Amino acid sequence: MQEAVVEVPDQPVASMDARLLHQLLSRLHVPVKEYRIKQACDKVQGALQQLRPVDWIQQVFLEAQVKGVQPIQLGWRRFDQRLLPALVQYENSWYLVEKKDSESIVLTDAKGEAAEYADEALQNALVLWLRAPKAKRKDQGILFKGNRAAALVWKELFREPGWLGKVLIATVIVNLLAVATSIFALQVYDRVVPTQAYATLTTLVVGMGLIVLLDWFLKTIRARIVDSVSCAVDKRTSQHLFDHVLHLQLDIQPRSLGTLAAQVGGLDSVRQFLSSGIVFALLDMPFALMFIAFIAVIGGVVGWVYLLLLPIALLLGYVTQRRLRKLMRAQMMRHNERQGVLVDTIRGAESIRASNAGWRFSQQWQQITSSIDGYNIQQKAISSFSTVTTGSLSTTAYVAAIVVGVMEIEAGNLTMGGLIACSILGGRVIAPVAQAVQQIAQWQNVSQALQMVNEVLMLDKERRDDQNLLLPDELPETIHLEKIRFAYPESPIQQIDIPELSFKSGERVLLLGPVGCGKSTLLKVLAGLYRPNEGRTRIGHAELWEIDPQVLAAQMSYLPQTVHLFKGTLRSNLALSGTASDSKLLHVTRDLGVDAIAASNSLGMELPISEGGEGLSGGQRQLVALARVVINQPRIWLLDEPTSSLDSESEARVWQVLEKSIRPEDILIVATHKPMQAMKLATRVIVMNQGEVVRDGKPDVVMAQMQARAPGAMSKVTANRGGRPNVI
Repeated sequence: MQEAVVEVPDQPVASMDARLLHQLLSRLHVPVKEYRIKQACDKVQGALQQLRPVDWIQQVFLEAQVKGVQPIQLGWRRFDQRLLPALVQYENSWYLVEKKDSESIVLTDAKGEAAEYADEALQNALVLWLRAPKAKRKDQGILFKGNRAAALVWKELFREPGWLGKVLIATVIVNLLAVATSIFALQVYDRVVPTQAYATLTTLVVGMGLIVLLDWFLKTIRARIVDSVSCAVDKRTSQHLFDHVLHLQLDIQPRSLGTLAAQVGGLDSVRQFLSSGIVFALLDMPFALMFIAFIAVIGGVVGWVYLLLLPIALLLGYVTQRRLRKLMRAQMMRHNERQGVLVDTIRGAESIRASNAGWRFSQQWQQITSSIDGYNIQQKAISSFSTVTTGSLSTTAYVAAIVVGVMEIEAGNLTMGGLIACSILGGRVIAPVAQAVQQIAQWQNVSQALQMVNEVLMLDKERRDDQNLLLPDELPETIHLEKIRFAYPESPIQQIDIPELSFKSGERVLLLGPVGCGKSTLLKVLAGLYRPNEGRTRIGHAELWEIDPQVLAAQMSYLPQTVHLFKGTLRSNLALSGTASDSKLLHVTRDLGVDAIAASNSLGMELPISEGGEGLSGGQRQLVALARVVINQPRIWLLDEPTSSLDSESEARVWQVLEKSIRPEDILIVATHKPMQAMKLATRVIVMNQGEVVRDGKPDVVMAQMQARAPGAMSKVTANRGGRPNVI
């Protein structure tokens, strides 16, 4: 028995309390008064039974003059729960649904009473999701112009700028307290020692004890603030980067997975940088001038020693940074290249061993490692030179200050205690500069990591962030391609060149043709995975690339030719795209024979699955992936070689399941090299060659034409206005 469509159910709207709708609008930061929503609900209350929920909500918004908010009606099982909150109709009542954690969903009624539910309980529930207008993005200015990664980190770093004021206040107090140590030494040597005033010494020691405790407290609090901020920044930026990678336009993403993974991991350097002591060293640097001023007050001309030495240390840091910049970039690129070799070697271990090609990859690894070691030696040499030179400058400054101080004591302008106090303060001048110079290499790592991450963020996503996407709630009746051309980036080969092609509701289409003819590419274009270089793809009346992916996912499912399973369990891989009821899951797995996989292990559906589905045969992986599609029950079925790894018995079972599961109004498009079993289901056959449609018609007619002609003698076609080609 075929299931009813749950994506956009035609059922009357249950009674909805205006308070519930107002709560959702408040969660979405849409400014509207509750009384306006209540008046609008009361006014259109009579139309409850005549309108669908989404249409009724639109009428309410029209009456309440709520602008820019667009409702969409979906089924829970295909709803992206990251888009919560939303409204859900469950057991003939409306609730505000929010995500509590990774396992629990919270439903709140109009009275404010909340209850937790599991995903399975809401599988057949109806969802009303409101797309609120996007907030205008603030201009990042010219500080990070051209570097989205740096601008992203900067934005997240100061999302809540209050922490910076706290850290600065703590830093000012800590540095002021540092002056107390020099004053303590000054008083002890000039007053306590000559007069043996132990009472004064006791008072000074007690005061220093309090200062030490306050200094410890402030430094601890300051470190915790910076650590918590760095963790929060890392969490938000890494999530933003991961979501960006998830929505990359697949046909232009980097082909080296190792390099891409290394680029994404570059944010770790930023987190380590923010949580390291270099942040405090940089914050302490401006206070070097304050300490020089204190030295000048106490020691007079002694302050000039440190004032003249400070720019030399800063110049050393600048030169070091310039020398390390290109070196660190080259080193990081080689690191990414080595990561790519490692990933390729692990993924292709079977082929490497079968071909006895291990020596080739070992040699490549050795060459890359040798170049990295060379860069590392140069980097260490520059860093070591900088560190040693800075230490020598610090020692020189101390010796010079002592010499000048002795002369000042002889002249009667300085006391012994004053000289010691100047020496203590002098360490506070050189120390932050020395630390900053030592951390230059780490900053270069961060700089280059941000550049690598920026290269990922510069890659185009499948939809623009500022794009006002369409939310059609009508089920698509047609798919229409017009003047479609597709070629991979920097490739002169046109993979797809189709002037016009249409698919209608109820059609069962087989895509045939030799290897590399463009069948798989056409399916990926139809699924919205590849974006054509030219032309338009319309799903129903809307351009595919203007439809919200959430809506598209509720109407379309795609089975790739190369099946990939994910680490988890057999059940989690079967219900990958959403929640599936146990009865539905068991029904589909039994029909397809997937239950045999579960039966082979005592854990059943909780059978552990490793990355890529290792441990399962190619046919088993294909059955699991096909079960995902059947469980989702889409409107448009796009299947790429669904039976390529199956035996004849399993293949026959698959086509029986598809014939039973596909509804009369659905569209099925299958690319296959094994058309005999599929012919029983097909109503139309399209033959492709070199990216073009060369035959299109009824199965018996097309197959007769193919048998009548020798291989390679396929006729070219042109498309007529109806989307069907005419044989020339």
